[in-house]
Amino acid sequence: MCVTPKNPVTVRNYIPADRGACLALFDGNTPRFFDTSERDDFACFLDRKAAAFSYLVIVRGDRIVACGGHAIGADGMTAGLCWGMVDRELQGTGLGNMLTDARLRAAEATHGVTQVRIDTSQHTQGFYARFGFQTVSITPEGYGPGLDRWDMLLRF
Repeated sequence: MCVTPKNPVTVRNYIPADRGACLALFDGNTPRFFDTSERDDFACFLDRKAAAFSYLVIVRGDRIVACGGHAIGADGMTAGLCWGMVDRELQGTGLGNMLTDARLRAAEATHGVTQVRIDTSQHTQGFYARFGFQTVSITPEGYGPGLDRWDMLLRF
């Protein structure tokens, strides 16, 4: 991805005004990466939990092109990645790497965190495997028809 003054890329915290753009990212990634039945859950997450989950957006120019977050589990040692997505037209340009790296660095910098978990689909499990995530379990059609759930773990 080429970053120039015309298309600067920044990572920042989610704010409620980002809701529509994040829902548009979700819609653009449905049905390949998300089942349509998950949209209401994502909207509820944005409305009620995004701030607590250290939810981030990537802005390119004046447009939100990716979003995703993480939260620390009750055990204080496990972080979980959640609701990560990149604009379909910009996938493969490095934005997913940037988003994942930002979330992993933030989790690792949290005192006591020794591992990160994610549940993802068969379509993105290879992406996370490149970061060192190991498959823990696979649930066929765990998200809906044609979308298997892959539970993965990365230990620091």
